[in-house]
Amino acid sequence: QHSLFSVFSKFGLLYSVRAHRNAAVAGPGYYAIIKFYSAGDASRAQRACNGQRLFQKSPLKVCVCTKQKGFQQQVLALHSNKCQELANHYFGFNGWSSRIITLQNVSGFDGGNEELGETLQKRSVKYLCAVEVTLPNHGVRTRGVALGEADIENSEDPLEFVTATRRVQKLAVGKALSSAFQKILLVVLENGKVAVEYDSTQEELTDSLTEEDLKGLVQVSELALEQFDLEEEVLSDLSFDDELPSREMPSN
Repeated sequence: QHSLFSVFSKFGLLYSVRAHRNAAVAGPGYYAIIKFYSAGDASRAQRACNGQRLFQKSPLKVCVCTKQKGFQQQVLALHSNKCQELANHYFGFNGWSSRIITLQNVSGFDGGNEELGETLQKRSVKYLCAVEVTLPNHGVRTRGVALGEADIENSEDPLEFVTATRRVQKLAVGKALSSAFQKILLVVLENGKVAVEYDSTQEELTDSLTEEDLKGLVQVSELALEQFDLEEEVLSDLSFDDELPSREMPSN
C-alpha cells in the first residue's frame, strides 16, 4: 500500500488506498482499489500508469472503475476528517478556519422516552452543535448544525458518563463541521486553480438565524432534533482522543 500511495499520490489527493489478495479462482497476486477525490486526477493517473512497471517487474493494469447499472449506493456526507484534508490540500492550512458557535447539552430535551419497566441506569447523552466555516480568500462563510448522541449503560458510573459525554461532543462537532462543508462547491480547473461557490441547494432553516438565535435554539419546544442527525460516512481509524476540531484563523 505504501508503494501504491507513493506512486498515485503524485497525481492528486488520495481518498484511500486498499490492497487485497486475489480470490483463489483468480490465481496468486493482488489487486488494489485507489480512490481519488478528483475524477480528473484519477483519469490522469490511469493514462500514465496503465501498462507501466511502477514498482514491480510485470506491467501494471490500471482501469477506471465505473458504476454498475442498476446499482444504487447510499450517498453519505463526507467525514469531517476528510473535509479538513480536502480544505488543507486546496486552500492551505491558513486558507480556511472553523469555529464552534454553540455546543449544547440537549439530553432529555425531546422528553422522557423511557419505556415502562426500563431501568433509569441506562440513558442517552445528546449534544447539539453549530459550527461556522470561513474561506476568507473566497468570501465564503457557511454553517452546519448537527446532533451527536450515545447511550450510557450505567449513568451512575462517573468515568463512563464523562467518556460518553466527551465522545458525543466530538461527534456533534465533527458532524456539524461536515454539514458546513456540504454547502461548499470546489471547482478545480485544469491549471490547478480552485474556484469556490456556495451551494444554496444545501441551505437549512438554521442558516438564516443569528448567533444568538443559534445559541438559544434548544429553548424552542417545537424543535425536532432528528433533523440535525446528519448521516456521515464512518472512518474505522477515527479517534476520540483528539481535541475538538475547531480551527481559528491565526492572527497576523
